[in-house]
Amino acid sequence: MKNFILILCIVLVSSCSNNNEEVELNPTTEMYFPSNSNSNWETTSSASLGWNQSAIQPLKDFLIQKNTKSFLILVNGRIVMEEYFNGHTATDTWEWNSAGKTLVATTTGIAVQEGLVNLNTKVSNYLGTEWTSMPLPKEDLIQVRNLLTMTAGNDDSKQFMIKSNITYIADANTRWAYSNVFQKLTDVIAKASNKPFENYFNEKLKNKIGMDGFWNFGAIFTIYHSTTKSMARFGLLALNKGKWNNETIVNESFFNESVNTSQNINPSYGYLWWLNGKSSAMIPGEQTVFQGSLVPNAPADMYAAMGASDQRIYVIPSKKMVIVRMGNASDPSNPNFAVSGFDNALWSKINAVIK
Repeated sequence: MKNFILILCIVLVSSCSNNNEEVELNPTTEMYFPSNSNSNWETTSSASLGWNQSAIQPLKDFLIQKNTKSFLILVNGRIVMEEYFNGHTATDTWEWNSAGKTLVATTTGIAVQEGLVNLNTKVSNYLGTEWTSMPLPKEDLIQVRNLLTMTAGNDDSKQFMIKSNITYIADANTRWAYSNVFQKLTDVIAKASNKPFENYFNEKLKNKIGMDGFWNFGAIFTIYHSTTKSMARFGLLALNKGKWNNETIVNESFFNESVNTSQNINPSYGYLWWLNGKSSAMIPGEQTVFQGSLVPNAPADMYAAMGASDQRIYVIPSKKMVIVRMGNASDPSNPNFAVSGFDNALWSKINAVIK
């Protein structure tokens, strides 16, 4: 009898061990990072995840109707959906618009961890005094952190960031207003690193995670262009809180700050990231405070890179999911805002698939 019990215990332990190994090796649960050196990317079928197959075509129809060029979903880093519309292809580049602000925020975090930049230091320590047209005592209030949080107090009606347009509205830290003042972070990093911003970005971020693409430093906007999969690579880095495979690109503490409320005026804004699930939100071009979540249909833990004409990276940690949308504006009459009603409508279609 004792021998039987002993054998039974051994069998049970062996069985548990084998089951654990299967869970650990299951490609749908282990995080995957695509190689930097080739274009191969592992996939997972939507059917294997138990998704609603009958809701996939209505999602695609909605995306086509809303002027989408590309749409991609990753789960645990693997591609579940990858769709291109209206002649757009996997090798075509497209602009991120303000979704690219998150690239600047992440690059700032790298400069911070390398000791080149301090968020609590005055911007004028890097750029010199009179980089704005504000009275000097007001300019002196602006720290690097204010450029990351949209709290510099500048006139947000002027988006062309030349000196004469950076004028005073309110003291730094007292007003949240969405504007292109974040562009001055690229100058701060260039001065601090003694390299052109794009060179520093390429070396410290782009090349590390295998992105393609380029910056367009225009007269009004600073915009990144890339393929859809490069946008997804950055989303995967964000899902893993700054780590790419086994390498830390930007430290987790900075990334956690980035995707949590960064100031006490607009709870739905981090360091150039939009945050869902907060008690209230402000949007570009307004000082109105809207009660409730930014995108009610989306998961509460979602953080997002959002750009004009509905360029999107949604990151959902609870679902180990990254979603990318690129294209023309879903509503051509309202192309110029980072936040739009498109998000809630899209998430209604996504929920029908993934729930």
